[in-house]
Formats: sequence, structure tokens, C-alpha cells
Amino acid sequence: MAPRCVADLPSQFVFYWSAQGHLSDLMHQFEATLASYQPLWNALADVDQHTWVLEPDVPTYSAIHRRIVLGPCASVQIVLDLRHPTSVPECRFLGADQTFALLRNFHFYMLHYFILFRDDCSSLVCNLENLLGISFPSPTNSKKEDFSLECGICYSYRLEDEIPDKACDDARCGQPFHVSCLYEWMRSLPSCQQSFNTIFGECPLCSKPLTIKVPTKT
Repeated sequence: MAPRCVADLPSQFVFYWSAQGHLSDLMHQFEATLASYQPLWNALADVDQHTWVLEPDVPTYSAIHRRIVLGPCASVQIVLDLRHPTSVPECRFLGADQTFALLRNFHFYMLHYFILFRDDCSSLVCNLENLLGISFPSPTNSKKEDFSLECGICYSYRLEDEIPDKACDDARCGQPFHVSCLYEWMRSLPSCQQSFNTIFGECPLCSKPLTIKVPTKT
């Protein structure tokens, strides 16, 4: 009977086992699998060392995503390609829409050139900075506390598995909120309106117009 293997890896550990199999054969296959993931883990270690990572709090070997600080109330979540970890990752910008308007445009403009001219010897962080046209805040020039801002409603940073990732679009305010807190706040407003899965309300601090998507967990 084949042994049951559980491993903290980015994907399921698949191995070959025969009736004459030995645990040493299984170990060799596992070591080869670990070696195949090493470029991925090296790229993630580069991100962990040279940027401020908001999520995950404690990275595991199976986690191939990172949420990286871009600035106050602004971050980008990247998901790496298992086979090509230093190539273009999937990017999702989180924060005030106004903050990311130009950055998103630059990202889409540069994406084509990034694929064509990417230097395979460059680090993932260097490639990302070239792609986005920015320099990431890092442990060498900033403090993580400067970017871990509390929710303007519940006055906490982490709410179960949620962090404040919706910010007021007014540049003079920019206060971040948990989406779930903002959802409950807007529902209490007589002036709040909803169209399909979008809610139209106002910022609890500055009263400027603010829209959110209905949380999947309500």
C-alpha cells in the first residue's frame, strides 16, 4: 500500500509508488520536488526581505502570494507563477481608486515591454519596480507601522482575516476601512443606495461620496 504524504507545498505532492517501493525512493522524489520549488521560494524570500509584506502574516511554503506595501493606504497583491516565479505576476491593487488611477495605466502600458525585455537575472522585486515605475518602501528606509493603519470605524488593524483595504478616494482624507465595517456603516445611512452589488454612500470621516462592493460574507 502506498504511504500517505502530507507536505506544505504550493501544489500537491504527487509521487510514484510500486509494490517494491521503498521509503528511500519516496524521499528522493520529495527532494527533487523541493528542488523544483527553490526558484519560487527564492523569489518570495527576495520579496520578504526587501519589501513590507502585509499578508500573509507568517508565510508558509505553500503560499505563493504576497500583499506588498506601496504607500499609506495602498498595497498590491501579487500571485507568482509556479513555473516562472520571476516573470510577470498577477497583480491586484488595493486602496483608494484615485491613488491607483495612474499606476494602473502605467502597469498596463509597461506589461508588454516587461515581458519582452525582462532580464532573467533580475530579482523579482527589481522587475516589479520596473513594471510599476515605483520603489517599494522597505525595512531599510521605513517602518511597517507607518503603513499598518487602523480602520476608521472599529479602530483596529486586523478584523479576523480582514485588514483595512478600502480607503476614502478623497486625497485630503484617505482614511482606510475594513470593507465589512464600511458595509455596516453605509447600511445604517438613510441616504445610502444600492445598485446590484454596489453600495453608494459616504465616508464616515469626511462625508465625501464613497462606493463599495457588497462583501461576499455578510
